[in-house]
Amino acid sequence: MRMLTLAAALLTAGPALAATGPFVSLWNTNFVVLIAFLIFVGALVFLGVPRILGNMLDKRADGIRSELDEAKALREEAQTVLASYERKQKEVEEQSARIVENAKEEARAAGEQAKKDLEVSMQRRMAAAEDQIASAQAKAVKEVRDQAVNVAVAAARDVIAKKMTATDANKLIDESISTVEAKLH
Repeated sequence: MRMLTLAAALLTAGPALAATGPFVSLWNTNFVVLIAFLIFVGALVFLGVPRILGNMLDKRADGIRSELDEAKALREEAQTVLASYERKQKEVEEQSARIVENAKEEARAAGEQAKKDLEVSMQRRMAAAEDQIASAQAKAVKEVRDQAVNVAVAAARDVIAKKMTATDANKLIDESISTVEAKLH
């Protein structure tokens, strides 16, 4: 059917009508070209070139379709991976925010504990200093008392020695020995 339509179109063409002499003649170049063209197209159809070209075009279309499907699958996979990375990035950001918040809380707690430890240490040092002061004060008072006792004993000895006679001294020694014996037994 195509062949007849093509032949009819060629027969009604302008250059074919412009030739001189009878159209259907081997001396007419237009007719010879038309016959050669029809033979060429017939050979192409006989050899199945349109079918081969159709198959090649179908294969090419199938290849393009499979490439498009593959590209679509790759795009979907890339979107899935991107969504996964965005989700992971969000989780990492949330985790880092929690870590920073925990670090701040720990630092705040460590600061408060350091203040408490410092106060306790200062109270211990103050108590130790007060104990040292009290001890030094007690030692000084004791030394003053001991010195006062020594001075009082020396003064009393001098006073007693000047006023006491030998008999009184012997009597005092005997009383002291009796007192010591009573306290030891």
